[in-house]
Amino acid sequence: MRERPIAPLLDALAQLGARAYSRDGNGCPPVIVEAAGLPGESCTVRGDLSSQFLSALLMIGPYAAGGLTVRVEGELVSRPFIGVTMAIMRDFGAPVVEAVEGDRFLIPPGGYRAREYAIEPDATAASYFFAAAALTGGAVRVEGLGRGSVQGDLAFVDVLEGMGCRVERGADYTVVHGPERLSGTDVDMGPLSDTAQTLAAIAPFAGGPVTMRGLPHMRLKETDRLAAVTTELRRLGCRVDERPDGLTVHPSAPHGGTVATYDDHRMAMSFALIGLRIPGIRIADPGCVAKTFPDFFARFEAMARAGG
Repeated sequence: MRERPIAPLLDALAQLGARAYSRDGNGCPPVIVEAAGLPGESCTVRGDLSSQFLSALLMIGPYAAGGLTVRVEGELVSRPFIGVTMAIMRDFGAPVVEAVEGDRFLIPPGGYRAREYAIEPDATAASYFFAAAALTGGAVRVEGLGRGSVQGDLAFVDVLEGMGCRVERGADYTVVHGPERLSGTDVDMGPLSDTAQTLAAIAPFAGGPVTMRGLPHMRLKETDRLAAVTTELRRLGCRVDERPDGLTVHPSAPHGGTVATYDDHRMAMSFALIGLRIPGIRIADPGCVAKTFPDFFARFEAMARAGG
């Protein structure tokens, strides 16, 4: 996390009169915040690096003295996550209005109301298990993620469907049935970029090239994820074309090897999928999954055993 840039959020907070700064002066955590309220009412934030900056500002908006207006500068990546933020804010009694032009968000003052709230399973984490079904020709059912889900990353099953999987969508569950062999695809993964590594890991086993676009911001995550995926797939014998905004993974015959994780939980979880088809896949530093899914490998092994 100390390598993830957070300067655009700090800049926006400064526009609102807050005192928040990078301790080491490099625009990355740790961040020092000297709390004294939030007097400002409007700010501008970059949208092309991460949707998380906008989500953070929206969530504090109800406690700004006069409410908050946030204008997004540039393209807003991972927009579905903003939909999740706004939906949950409304559930807790804090309305937020997206302006017609799509680049301004208005949050009136007020605050939140306490309530009981059922949290959906993480659709991004579920992508690894859906991909396992796609890769092995099996079936995986995830409870709690259905047609009414607010999470954009559940659209990963639409990508799998386009590659030949059969998808059942219930009110509160989703089932993915894998085909005999996946088809290639060409898809804009920008709106669901956290599942791009999942797709990349199963892509070598498709019958045609798998092209992923709209992902330049992946270079600013825990690591340069496009470069990391390219390096590790090539290490396993796969043919990959890397572009500034994405990848094309060609049908390949991967071999065993050790996968470097770059302290990135999604590298570890994604590349574990290859081990369902290829013996000898070893994940370096598997403990990095603790960031979001501490018992991932236990659950992954249980799924693999259940599937025979």
